Amino acid sequence: MKTLLEGYDRFRNGYWREHEGLYSSLARDGQSPPAMVIACADSRVAPEMIFDCAPGDIFVVRNVSALVPPYAPDDNKHGTSAALEFAVTSLQVRSIVVMGHSRCGGIRALVTGPGGAHGDFIESWMAIARSARARVCDAPGAPEDFEAKCAACEREAVRVSLANLMTFPWIAARVREGRLTLAGLHFDVETGALTQVD
Repeated sequence: MKTLLEGYDRFRNGYWREHEGLYSSLARDGQSPPAMVIACADSRVAPEMIFDCAPGDIFVVRNVSALVPPYAPDDNKHGTSAALEFAVTSLQVRSIVVMGHSRCGGIRALVTGPGGAHGDFIESWMAIARSARARVCDAPGAPEDFEAKCAACEREAVRVSLANLMTFPWIAARVREGRLTLAGLHFDVETGALTQVD
């Protein structure tokens, strides 16, 4: 906690003071970010830093492995889906980016297979990307090397999330009308390379 509060002091006396007008404007006028980024909760992958954004530039949702579940309006808790709904229908974002990354712990647990993730929630959450694992690990000519499997699965999980985005009717409608674009990216933590996932 001490480290966090020391960081806050540096922020308050440095960045915030330099950009006080921007914060006042955002507080007064509200936010209208043009883009939403869905990224992993991994501490090494901060979208605001990677895209060199100022406050108010992007609407960010972070979860384990940057996954988007399929559209499922029910009484369960849907944090990512609720954030999508707010960003698309209220903020009217014009693009949604799903950004996976290298050395993702959730993906490594997924590739390991059943029992690879321990705890109450991670394994069921990673089930969202089960088809990504199947397409990589069960395909003819699948990589034998664990790291290669993980690297391929990181990108395939982005594709799963992009497909799941299109199950949300208000996203699919806006994409068809040309009012919303979807993109997949992959960030390499070691090299800093950002590549498109087609």
